[in-house]
Amino acid sequence: MNDTSTLTSETELAERLRSLRTGRGWTLDQTSKASGVAASTLSKIENGLMSPTYDVLLRLASGLGMDLAELFSSPQDHMGAGRRMVERSGDGKHHDTPLYDHRLLCSQLSHKRLMPFLTRIKAYSIGENEGWSQHEGEEFVYVLDGAIELHTEYYEPEVLGAGDCFYIDSRMRHRVINASDAQAQVLWVSTRSG
Repeated sequence: MNDTSTLTSETELAERLRSLRTGRGWTLDQTSKASGVAASTLSKIENGLMSPTYDVLLRLASGLGMDLAELFSSPQDHMGAGRRMVERSGDGKHHDTPLYDHRLLCSQLSHKRLMPFLTRIKAYSIGENEGWSQHEGEEFVYVLDGAIELHTEYYEPEVLGAGDCFYIDSRMRHRVINASDAQAQVLWVSTRSG
């Protein structure tokens, strides 16, 4: 992904978050109390100075009482039991973080139980206390290209190559780094809490 699309993605998220907050008549402090995200962090996100992690996005969505995908686009009307969403190659909402370049798939469909991402693993090494994620739900990751190294709270790190996969309880601290010379890309699916 190039720098222009990263800036566009951050700008869209910043504008959407500000619109959602002000549409409720909330201050940064009120949004902070509802979401558990520091007001200073919210300000940085709204001003395009920071790209939030997946955990922060989950807390924001929960605090605003909405689906994670709704942070990136307005929900379509609920379509009942016959819901369907088709996403074409290269489409999806980009979300870039220091560790990952996520593309949220089928993000226009709200209130789904699964959050699918196509993710490029950017980090090759990180500090012992950096990059950990922990939240409600479960995650499934299938390695498409390259190799990754899975770090979890209770297990030794594990290297997985193309065709390998893992499934974890997301309440356990976890992180993934690139373990290959080439780009590592995975299909990452998270469940919603509740």
